[in-house]
Amino acid sequence: MSDSTPEPSGPAPLSEADALCAVLERNRRNFAWKTTGLDATGRRASTAATSMTLGGLVKHVALVETDWLAVKLAGRELGSPWDSVDLDSQPDWDWRTGALDRPEDVDALWRAAVERSREVVSEVIRERGLDGPASFTRRDGRAPSVREMLLDMIEEYARHTGHADILREAVDGRVGEDAPPDFAL
Repeated sequence: MSDSTPEPSGPAPLSEADALCAVLERNRRNFAWKTTGLDATGRRASTAATSMTLGGLVKHVALVETDWLAVKLAGRELGSPWDSVDLDSQPDWDWRTGALDRPEDVDALWRAAVERSREVVSEVIRERGLDGPASFTRRDGRAPSVREMLLDMIEEYARHTGHADILREAVDGRVGEDAPPDFAL
């Protein structure tokens, strides 16, 4: 009789941090699939009783990436173009101008925000871990954990991908839950 430990099969399980980042990346990819590949007219279209557009949605999510992960999680500055706008007096600036800007400019802004977020999230996880504090405090005086911030960002993408799904279907009929395997972010 031999006493041997069986070899694990398949890839090693993901750490919790890697799993959270993988879910966030899946949501980013699906959001990009729903919002890219349209001309300016398609990006300005709205449907039903909303003024929401895909262009505005993409610019809004670029701002959320920046504000939530770079600023509130990592303690960095907003940076361009956000720091040149009084967002308090123009709370819908991202939504309004995103519908008017060239689609490729809005996409580039979002992609730059995502790349910055990837870098700061990796750094913050390495330095603080998932249980470490974010760089801001809520009104109740509590700093959310890195984990909470990532979960909130996942929820933000899930909600807005649903909005994008409805808008995109109205523009050109694109439907589906997941980006096809050949779609590159």
